[in-house]
Amino acid sequence: MGFTALLVEDSASVGAIYSAYLRTEGAKVTHVKSGRDALIELTQWQPDLLILDIQLPDMSGMDILATVQQRHPDISIIMITAYGSIDIAVDAMRAGAFDFLVKPFDAKRLSITVRNALKQRQLLSLVANYESSLPKNNYQGFIGESLAMQAVYKTIDCVASSKASVFIVGESGTGKEVCAQAVHDSGIRKNKPFVALNCAAIPKELIESEIFGHMKGAFTGATSNRDGAATRAHGGTLFLDEICEMDLDLQSKLLRFIQTGVFQRVGGSQEECVDVRFISATNRQPWNEVTAGRFREDLFYRLHVIPVELPPLRMRNNDCLLIAQKLLADYSSEEGKKFKGFDSKAIEIITNYSWPGNVRMLQNVIRQIVVLNNSELVTVGMLPIEMLQENNSDTQKKNAQLLPYDGYLNLLPPRDNLSTLMPAEHDNFKSDKVRLIRDIEVDIIPLWQSEKQIIENAIEHCDGNVPKAAALLDISASTIYRKRQSWAQLTSINAN
Repeated sequence: MGFTALLVEDSASVGAIYSAYLRTEGAKVTHVKSGRDALIELTQWQPDLLILDIQLPDMSGMDILATVQQRHPDISIIMITAYGSIDIAVDAMRAGAFDFLVKPFDAKRLSITVRNALKQRQLLSLVANYESSLPKNNYQGFIGESLAMQAVYKTIDCVASSKASVFIVGESGTGKEVCAQAVHDSGIRKNKPFVALNCAAIPKELIESEIFGHMKGAFTGATSNRDGAATRAHGGTLFLDEICEMDLDLQSKLLRFIQTGVFQRVGGSQEECVDVRFISATNRQPWNEVTAGRFREDLFYRLHVIPVELPPLRMRNNDCLLIAQKLLADYSSEEGKKFKGFDSKAIEIITNYSWPGNVRMLQNVIRQIVVLNNSELVTVGMLPIEMLQENNSDTQKKNAQLLPYDGYLNLLPPRDNLSTLMPAEHDNFKSDKVRLIRDIEVDIIPLWQSEKQIIENAIEHCDGNVPKAAALLDISASTIYRKRQSWAQLTSINAN
């Protein structure tokens, strides 16, 4: 069992004894004699285990414990002291220490405590890994548990700590700025500025000034020097929304800025250098803009390093209902209303609606319902008319496409006309009619058998990995196990 340990003990002789104890347990030990030296070591590396004396010559071990818990919560900490008391032990455990040992203690006592601490660390790591592998229903401002959103969450996790440029593509209202903020907040720049600039909302004549800033007198109305978004985002993230709306002339200046980190303010001659991470977004297909000559190809390759595609709400299964429930709770609280949920028909319409405005449209609809109504349940009558019209239109289309079983027979000549057929034709007609009915009956199988075939094919495709198959099917693994039991029962009933 190999592990690393940092021993903080002011006595050289006692430290040597405890270091020897730890090495017999397989530890690689570093021994320091003061709190200052311990904090310096912890900035350079993080041990698996910290054995920390409470009484140190320069500071209290309890202060170090609090600092380590804040900066490095994964480190297991064992507190030691020659002046033990129940109160001190309780305070140490509440502050996050794994255990508390009173000096002097022997090798066996330390060994048991160390092994327990490492075992707990291992269990916590397993739990964390398991929880991180589970589908998330909310993440950094996003709400949704669909497979499409799980892929987005994973991409954000992977790119967050990188400096690579991120290019977000998605329809209007899908949450591109939320995604950019999530990338920033998940990374090492989270404590630095996040500056967002909407290129479509700024007049063409002013956007260069908005990005790079300007000097006094640079143009009419420039009465003083002004920092641009690039300066304000120094050390952090610059988010350029609707980047494809930017003028081609400015695109060339932006390209140089991305390549060098150097720019000049409008009306200025002095170069400024900043460190920013670039995140861009558009609701268009960027390569189509390149081929159409509206977006520079070299700028596209500079910005389009890590692509993130946000799915429209209509492609996110039941996410719209999760989002609607969260919005309903939030807006009801804000407006002092008593809404608690949706009735079954409202749920059906919300789930099946196409949501052309995506999440932004859903926000507006729920806000409108809460403001204009006062009830515990959202009913169909509270929904906007365009949602009801689409639902009625879809229902009519489905009814037109559905041909009832008797409808197949209605395609055949009426019974009264059978006598007009020649005998041979009449026999052929009856034979075709019987064959048609037989074929229909053969093609129709119970729903559970169709479902069973789909799920078993997915499991076979995943080489027997049920959790992976469940993820691809966008259901839980427990659902598959439960359905397998019900299939066995149905097969047994049919056999009998």
